[in-house]
Amino acid sequence: MSRTPRVIACVAAAAVFAAALPATVPSLAATASAAENKSFQRVATYPVYKNVPAGVSASAPTVAEISAVSEDGKTLIYTDALGKRIGFLDISDPADPVGAGTLSLATLGNIDDQPTSVAVVGRYVLVVVDTSKSFTDPSGRLDVVRISDAKRVRSIDLGGQPDSIALSADKGVAAIAIENQRDEDFTPADAAKGDLPQAPAGFLQLLSLEGAPADWSLRRVDLTADDGSALPSFTAAGIVEPTDPEPEYVSINGDGLVALTLQENNGIVLVDSETAAITDVFSAGSVDLTGIDAKKDGIIRPTDSLAGVRREPDSVVWIDDEHLATANEGDWKGGSRGWTVFDKAGTVVWDAGNSFERLAIRHGVYNDDRAAKKGAEPEGLAVAEYDGTTYAFVGSERSNVVAVYDMTDPAAPAFTQLLPATNGPEGLLPIPSRGLFAVSSETDDAAVNVRATVGIYEWKPGRATYPTIVSDDDASGAPIGWQALGALSGDPTDASTLWSAADTVIKSGTLFQIDVSKTPARVTRSVPITDGGSAVALDVEGVFARPQGGFWLASEGATGDKNVLVRADDAGAVQERIALPADVSSKIKNWGLEGVTATTDAGGEHVWFVIQRPLWSDLATLEDFEGDDVVRIGRYDVSDASFHWYGYRLQSPLRGSGDWVGLSEITAVDDHTFAVIERDKLNGPAARTKRIYTVTVPYQDGRVSDPTTAPLPILEKRLAIDVLPALRATDGWTQEKLEGFTIAADGRLYGVTDNDGLKDATGETVFLKLGKATDAFADALATTTSLRLDRATAPYGAKVAAKITVSGAQNGAVEIREGAKVIAKGAAKNGVATVTLPALSVGKHQLVAQFAGGPRAGASRSVATSLTVTKAASRTTVKAAKTSVKRNAAVALTVTVTGANHTPTGSVRFVAGGKVIATAVLKNGKATAPVTFSRTGVTSVTAVYSGSAQTTGSTSGSVRITVR
Repeated sequence: MSRTPRVIACVAAAAVFAAALPATVPSLAATASAAENKSFQRVATYPVYKNVPAGVSASAPTVAEISAVSEDGKTLIYTDALGKRIGFLDISDPADPVGAGTLSLATLGNIDDQPTSVAVVGRYVLVVVDTSKSFTDPSGRLDVVRISDAKRVRSIDLGGQPDSIALSADKGVAAIAIENQRDEDFTPADAAKGDLPQAPAGFLQLLSLEGAPADWSLRRVDLTADDGSALPSFTAAGIVEPTDPEPEYVSINGDGLVALTLQENNGIVLVDSETAAITDVFSAGSVDLTGIDAKKDGIIRPTDSLAGVRREPDSVVWIDDEHLATANEGDWKGGSRGWTVFDKAGTVVWDAGNSFERLAIRHGVYNDDRAAKKGAEPEGLAVAEYDGTTYAFVGSERSNVVAVYDMTDPAAPAFTQLLPATNGPEGLLPIPSRGLFAVSSETDDAAVNVRATVGIYEWKPGRATYPTIVSDDDASGAPIGWQALGALSGDPTDASTLWSAADTVIKSGTLFQIDVSKTPARVTRSVPITDGGSAVALDVEGVFARPQGGFWLASEGATGDKNVLVRADDAGAVQERIALPADVSSKIKNWGLEGVTATTDAGGEHVWFVIQRPLWSDLATLEDFEGDDVVRIGRYDVSDASFHWYGYRLQSPLRGSGDWVGLSEITAVDDHTFAVIERDKLNGPAARTKRIYTVTVPYQDGRVSDPTTAPLPILEKRLAIDVLPALRATDGWTQEKLEGFTIAADGRLYGVTDNDGLKDATGETVFLKLGKATDAFADALATTTSLRLDRATAPYGAKVAAKITVSGAQNGAVEIREGAKVIAKGAAKNGVATVTLPALSVGKHQLVAQFAGGPRAGASRSVATSLTVTKAASRTTVKAAKTSVKRNAAVALTVTVTGANHTPTGSVRFVAGGKVIATAVLKNGKATAPVTFSRTGVTSVTAVYSGSAQTTGSTSGSVRITVR
């Protein structure tokens, strides 16, 4: 075969896709600095049930398992094994994929035919099809389908059951793994159930793609001897069962060397695609794992060890011509929970060890149900080049994420980011020619609204929006295990700290401390809830950090009487348990306590909580007790241990969809106003109700009071925040469980979704920043400010006291303004501030007091208040240095002008005999002038102050001077 320069190969779980960029596509090469400013950002999530054929129910099983893309990068083709078809998706606009129809394999063969992989060559998509009637009679074919009209132009018998397909860089050869997979329910002679060997043995097919499809031809590469015995090279390499190789995945490097994994046999085979000769066989080996979570016990704690774990590689991809990587999902006897880089001689140059699993733990997506098996189960693997940098993509089948690594040095992969996906991400498809990356997910269960999707990610400038929250390491250096954050509370003293808790996904009740000063938010500490010194199992659905210290917790419990309020101290030790009254708990099925908050007023401390769904008189039939869609908000008064109840009417659920609507949180806005989360049971495109409403309870004489209506007063609710747009803005699968909401000490709002421990959920946690309390709850937190002066008229310089009263707030900064100018500042304490005004100019002033607002108090201004400033009175006196002087001799006259509360400015005149004999300018209220007299006798001199803009004029008494 001809050889071409290397083009990165991309394995899409059960398929390998490699494409040389068309000549018309511009190079994506860029400087390293440009790449450093980019990330893969999710732009769309397309549910493939939207692309089923007419007449097929949207709830029918349908998946997107493996994907390939047309050479222009605009048409994505995916396999749908459950639907027995392939689908076409128009991704011309990656942010708005459009279903472009499907091709049923039943029209091309048998109704049970299933596609296992796809690859694109020019105008055609190669569809690998499993047509096997049984495990002992495996068969398959390759259909060549024209992309433009979905017409098959040729079908090629593969001679066995195919799994995956890979293309050479020049698209001259396709390699097809013929697995002939084992029957897990069959027991071979002298072996265990599902064990090997199980004939017939698998092999490799090499398809020459030279010329038109009609000219393409197959070459079979057997992996056993002609008589079915083991090849010596397989035996020498330590292949587990060399007579039954069961090849899984393939990849071809730039030199035409095929890498083929034998997953159950824990081996890798290298084949020269030109000569069809096996050039090497080596074992994938084993690894000693430490610092992992290997127990399915409801505790995410990576402290376990496993020795000698076989890697059992699933997908394989060449990183370059000298290095290949495997995703070590494992099958039946192994699975090393990571991925490995080998050189082509079979030497391990790098292994993920526990790091892949720990990524899942750190991001809150570790599936503890798989802990005793294969952990995060790395399965899909792809490699591609973006902006001159080679990246590896490793998919976690059970954690629903794809990890991205910089592979500049194949011996030292550098983790760069984690991409969220929907359930069972199988096909990983780089589309570097358009700066895109696609993930097709195979898990589909319409009954719980978990649907298979194709996710589209764009390589573009900016920071990725996922994750929104991660955990730090604990004191031992292991990531803090967290999940199912179904509650939130602000720390009363630290605006950057929140508290959350896990429900029963974490077996023992646990509080989590969250630092929101960073992006993403960080889980910095876990606090176990204990009782009598031992860990206690609580279903914590609500948490409130008390200003008095410690926490209030709402534990839902599996049945009505297990719903309890719990008071714990700062260390998480239970101090008190409070059961609900029996007449209420007996009417709760399994949707009980959710949120909790507390207030303290003149009546003492009150603990508020919500019951998620209505009370029912008959728990078997869910017969209403208090009316359709009415739930309860409860109040527990600590002082007398009494319960009080309020009603809340929910939006009706979407009928016939498995939907229900309930309350998931309660947060105190002020002493008598509360925010509650009202949400539906729906997720994905069907989600419609994810809202925060406020309710106000009766309040008088500085304390909450009981309602006066009976039997259960229904509180009026007001919409504060529709959170659904923020959840949709992630461009992912819209999360169902908006369950946590709080107001931090600085008044900022936060929300969080409960990932349900990946049970019937994607596992993605969305941590939300929802603005400020004073904006969302403007009505409840509104204040009024008034200004009162101790006088309406005052002479210039007189002290004027201003009293500022702020209702609806206790403390905060205030200022007095005249127009845009701030003329005085103060601080309100207990809603009152007294400020002394500075000297204002003579005239009429319009003054406004302004309250700056606070974390839970809106800003406000008073109406304008008038102050008239009049001129201040003055008093002028004059003195002579001498009262007897010689004629024509100079004598100094000094004038002093005083004013009330100020020092006058301006000029004075000295007058004698009706004539001005001298003038002078006041300095610090005084002025001196020398005068002479030409006539003898007694002369009377007075000083006349002419006044100023602030001061009235005045005339002194006379001073008599004898002139000799």
